[in-house]
Amino acid sequence: MKYNLTILLLFLLSLKAIASPQSPDLIIYKNDTIPTYNLLIERYLKEKFNDDELAKFSFKGELIPLSCWRGYQGVYEVIDNKLYLSGMIDCGNSRYRNRWFNGDSLARMKEIFGDKVINGRVLMDWFSGSINFTENFHKKNILREDIFFLRRIFRNEKVLDFSNGNLIKDYNVDNYEKVKGGYNRLNKNKISDIIFKLLSKVNFKNDKDFDCSDKYVITIGEKGKISKVKMVRDEKEIDKYYDKDEYLFCIKKIENSLVNLKFDILKNRGKPISEDVYIEIDQQENGKLKNETYKYKE
Repeated sequence: MKYNLTILLLFLLSLKAIASPQSPDLIIYKNDTIPTYNLLIERYLKEKFNDDELAKFSFKGELIPLSCWRGYQGVYEVIDNKLYLSGMIDCGNSRYRNRWFNGDSLARMKEIFGDKVINGRVLMDWFSGSINFTENFHKKNILREDIFFLRRIFRNEKVLDFSNGNLIKDYNVDNYEKVKGGYNRLNKNKISDIIFKLLSKVNFKNDKDFDCSDKYVITIGEKGKISKVKMVRDEKEIDKYYDKDEYLFCIKKIENSLVNLKFDILKNRGKPISEDVYIEIDQQENGKLKNETYKYKE
């Protein structure tokens, strides 16, 4: 049973064709102004306002470029170990510091924060968490990125930890940890090949004629080992297209085939994270697998 992803694939390709890398926010730290891929204002908006209230904000309805779907760039500033919002600027105006605090920026801030805006800034005492950024924007320093949702993980970066807007820790991290005997994960596009190489050594033929042709999500856990295998189908589809024994056979067969597989460890802000890898397999009549995994090439 093969899962047909043609429509979804065409949709994703069309998005890729029109998408532009999103303009990041900015943080002023120790006299340096550095891009940061942390959507702190968006987080605040989602926590404080419902969808109807968000729709009423004037800056949300402005005509904006594809590279700036939020309609602004946030400017954060660390002053005396406290985190402030110092601007909500028009995208692309970051080169002109004297324009950061113009009327549009101040109006946006007052529309959201009201009388919390003092001397053109807002003390971000609601924020507890981390802000990460790097001064090394070389492509080789980017471990993972998602231009749709403004996410980037850099191998070497600085992390600032805050508690209620107070800076409590400042440190540098390496977000990639090599593991003895572990496979390299620097290039995500090659991980599915590593997984399939092991699967191709296993014969899936069985006396019940179970067919495991489908698309799967293979989760690499925080320790670099395979922690979960599931199909890219919801429960209703699985119930519709698969006998329970057939489904369990396929999942367990893949899990057992990958039980000894080990990868290097990927981190975000210095902490290990899990990662999903998508593969599509076509089970042949002889029980061998054919790799049907689609890979988007930049």
